[in-house]
Amino acid sequence: MSNASEYLWYIPNQTEGGHRGDVSDRDPASLDTLTRHALALERHGWSGALIGTSWGRPDTFTVATALAARTTHFEPLIAIRPGYWRPANFASAAATLDQLSGGRVRINIVSGQDNLAAYGDSEGDQAHRYGRTKEFMRLVRRLWTETDVSFEGEHFQVTGSTVTPRITPREDAQGTRLHPRLYFGGASPAAERVAATEADVQLFWGEPLDGVAERIARLKRLSRDLDRDLPPLEFGLRITTLVRDTTEQAWADAEAKVDAMAAAEGTVDEHRRAKAVGQQRLLDLHRRGEVLDDNLYTAPGRYGGGGAGTTWLVGSAEDVARSLRKYRDLGITTFVLSDTPYLAEIGRQGEQLLPLLRDPPAHSGRPLATVSAA
Repeated sequence: MSNASEYLWYIPNQTEGGHRGDVSDRDPASLDTLTRHALALERHGWSGALIGTSWGRPDTFTVATALAARTTHFEPLIAIRPGYWRPANFASAAATLDQLSGGRVRINIVSGQDNLAAYGDSEGDQAHRYGRTKEFMRLVRRLWTETDVSFEGEHFQVTGSTVTPRITPREDAQGTRLHPRLYFGGASPAAERVAATEADVQLFWGEPLDGVAERIARLKRLSRDLDRDLPPLEFGLRITTLVRDTTEQAWADAEAKVDAMAAAEGTVDEHRRAKAVGQQRLLDLHRRGEVLDDNLYTAPGRYGGGGAGTTWLVGSAEDVARSLRKYRDLGITTFVLSDTPYLAEIGRQGEQLLPLLRDPPAHSGRPLATVSAA
């Protein structure tokens, strides 16, 4: 396995503009707008972008397919939900797009809460939810790598299933890629057990270095204790990076953004606080201080920031690169960064930040010469 790092961005995938204060696109869901983002990512050296999902947003897989058709090496990290897809249908769709795109598909498995009733899904308690996710991931991987698959689980069943087209093994920045990598998040004990046994890449939110180090060590122990039968688990970081020409300008702009959030939203009170374990960990960080490590800004979480917008790495390109290298030293190999306005920041951070970080780019799409499709 290679130790090369990969750097992706984020495409918000919203029907309405204004996501995290982004006012740069009047029609954020149009194919022209989305394509501008994807082409800018290619021009400025990014490997690809995470495309978010939830009910009420444009369908993520459709967006990813359209962008793959309009680009040459942009790699969509496609967020999907096990309850929205059946495993065999999804495995077939992903295998098809992977073949058509030359091996550019990445998948982010999402188990967080959603408007399940709106698309006819239902879930039980946390054990049920993560049990279903675990089965989904295991079955999809089998469908990609085996033929004539039969599976009888608590949540899913297939008999004599062979997905076509077959996945072509390829070389990419992380080594040999037998199928699209499965990314996964979640910080609860149940989620970490799924990650330790089924995920290819565990994604972390922007926690301080000590928290990320602790979680990496725990997940490695879990992988051993649960007899993981896959290649070693890899790790990724999803975080906002606010980069400016100088440290002083970056902090001035960060504080101005938070002031605007505070004026619009007010302080996040207890009954609005997220229930997800990972999100709660982020929201609680401000109790340790407004700035942690060298430049991890926790104030956004107090005023409406959520997910990757809860904590920000703030500073000059050199400041932020120094912090990201520290995460890399802990074992992080995939970075999913963003800031608003999204399109402008693709260029700024691609030109200022990436050259301080990246290894020579390696794109998937080159099949292994010694392995043919089954």
